Amino acid sequence: MRELRYLEAMREGLFEEMRRDPSVIVIGEDVRHSVRGLTKGIIGEFGPARIYDTPISEAAFTGLATGAALAGMRPVVEYQINALLFVAFDQLVDQAQKLRYMMGGQGTIPVTYVITASGARRALAGQHSDHPYPLLLHMGMKTVMPTTVEDAKGLFKAAIREDDPVVVFSPAALLAIKGPVPDGDYVTPLGRARVAREGTDLTIVAVGPLVPEALAAAETLAQEGISAEVIDPRSLLPLDTGTLLGSARKTGHVVLFDDSNRTCGFAAELAALFADQAWEALRAPVRRITRADVPVPFSGPLESYVLPSRERLLDACRAGVRA
Repeated sequence: MRELRYLEAMREGLFEEMRRDPSVIVIGEDVRHSVRGLTKGIIGEFGPARIYDTPISEAAFTGLATGAALAGMRPVVEYQINALLFVAFDQLVDQAQKLRYMMGGQGTIPVTYVITASGARRALAGQHSDHPYPLLLHMGMKTVMPTTVEDAKGLFKAAIREDDPVVVFSPAALLAIKGPVPDGDYVTPLGRARVAREGTDLTIVAVGPLVPEALAAAETLAQEGISAEVIDPRSLLPLDTGTLLGSARKTGHVVLFDDSNRTCGFAAELAALFADQAWEALRAPVRRITRADVPVPFSGPLESYVLPSRERLLDACRAGVRA
């Protein structure tokens, strides 16, 4: 099995899907020259007829992708940073997401939207540090966040093959990691969580870039005699509730580790899920470690204070098991 970097695996998946299906096209700013690296070398292989550089107008090219999908194409739309979703939000949730319903199922909108640098990285400040996936979940859009290099390719390929709009969040903190990638054609199906580490005393549900932090915390807890199970949802909608609830019922303790805002964030929804459907098995309240409900500060110490951390996760895990 080969080793690739996260972004290389995504690029390989994109190229494979473009070779497999001539209706797959790419739309976005500077995609022919590849600012982020996802489309590096793409123009040389596929030519300008399938690669569309656009003006700096996310609303315009997101709408263009919807029209292209209705006309029989399978567009892949790249946003260079997370915050650019906001200026295209109407086209995403009021057009692409709803048109299939409004047409009575007479057409499909097979568009994949890729956010190739989502979440906080040190000192990027407020407008470049958001992780806005809960907004799309709230609107019912299929949303995935690969954590491993294998899933970066597999989930991306699965998203491109979907007949509904799918948003792929590629966390900035993971783009450079390396990991094994299977040979040959494969996909990671939407709607299936991954048990990243098995355990018996405690369930940690970690999202996106926090999964490696959760695994490191689980290793520390193991040295203290606490066996922590780590679940990586990877597909946020559709969500594998069976795996999540099964783990909670096995361990009786749940800690949620999520890099979105606390209020109306993904961890809040998961907490409600466990309270609704696994309450009889829980031996302590569900605990949430999230980012604060504020813009991410430029100051390094302040940024660390408002973002979820491994130290806070460890404190919550220890307190939860001893409760």
